[in-house]
Amino acid sequence: MQRIQLIQGDVWGHRKDLNEYYTIPSSVFDKIREMKIEGKSAEDIEKEVSRRNKLNLGMVAYILTKEIIA
Repeated sequence: MQRIQLIQGDVWGHRKDLNEYYTIPSSVFDKIREMKIEGKSAEDIEKEVSRRNKLNLGMVAYILTKEIIA
C-alpha cells in the first residue's frame, strides 16, 4: 500500500449499510414470556436469551426491567 493518510476525526457515515435501529424479533419476547411463566430468574433469562439470540446482556436486562413484557 502506498500513499496512505491517517486523518483524525469522526468517520461515521462512510458506511451506508449500517442501520441506526435494530428490530428485536418477536420470538425473543415470546421466549422471555415463556421463561417468566416457568419461573426462571431474571439472571437466567438474561443469560439464555442473550446467548441464543446474540443480544447484549444489557439489552435483555432493559427489556426485562421495562413493562414491555406483561
